[in-house]
Amino acid sequence: MSGRLMHKKLSGKVALVTGASRGIGKGIAIALAREGATVYVTGRTVNEGDYYLPGTVGQTAADCDAAGGKGVAVACDHADDAAVAALFAKVRDEQGRLDILVNNAFLLSDDLIEPGGFWEKPLSNLEMWEVGVRSNYVAAWHAAQIMVPQHSGLIVAISGFAATTYTYGVIFGTSKTAVGRMSRDMAVELKPHNIAALTLWQGLTMTEKAKDNFAKMAGKMTASITNQKGSSVEHPGRVIAALATDPDVMQRSGGEFVTAELAQEYGITDVDGTIIPSARATRGSPIWAPID
Repeated sequence: MSGRLMHKKLSGKVALVTGASRGIGKGIAIALAREGATVYVTGRTVNEGDYYLPGTVGQTAADCDAAGGKGVAVACDHADDAAVAALFAKVRDEQGRLDILVNNAFLLSDDLIEPGGFWEKPLSNLEMWEVGVRSNYVAAWHAAQIMVPQHSGLIVAISGFAATTYTYGVIFGTSKTAVGRMSRDMAVELKPHNIAALTLWQGLTMTEKAKDNFAKMAGKMTASITNQKGSSVEHPGRVIAALATDPDVMQRSGGEFVTAELAQEYGITDVDGTIIPSARATRGSPIWAPID
């Protein structure tokens, strides 16, 4: 067993993945665990049935264990600053370090793909901004408190082509755009401390929610989305594992990158061995390049 663990790229590393009860967050957590990381997984779903789709933080943690790493489940609502503070205190107390933060948590409104202008939808949809943008800042703020003294770390924000191409609605697109600028400016301030902050533009990902939407409402989705080849939920995690072990990752800090393009650069395929194509040609190009 010890011989096998020696070959895992993230042995001894600690990661935190937000919004990992299911979907992209769950896939990223499992992919990092496959490389030997201890992965703290957060989410609001503790019991099956609490949400209409399957998945809990406990099950994700168990899947991380089964993948060869260690999963630690933490029930956490990222709209609750006190709960987030307690989360990072737990990581500090139990591990004494944090090497990777993946800001994935995002709240999708129930009427996300329903027709209608922004003025016809409730202001409560601003929860997408609260959880998709503000919570990124809060989590990164706490992560930096741990990473700066250790003079190392990687903060990854999950965004997408909605930053340049109309997708779903005003709040969704604005939130995804803000995430990239936030990471870019964090990178400027974190550079002296050898901490990288960057954004991944994830294309169509075959999450539980995406599969459910395709089954029920494919006709309401734009062709720019439905015509993409979707990746598995683990594919972006494989890319993040490569970034975390890249000795030159600081040269990417502040940039936005298409996940599929980084995967090809690192020689990474999806779980079934396929190469995921970039949607840049049809959906747009990243806004921010790495800082100087």
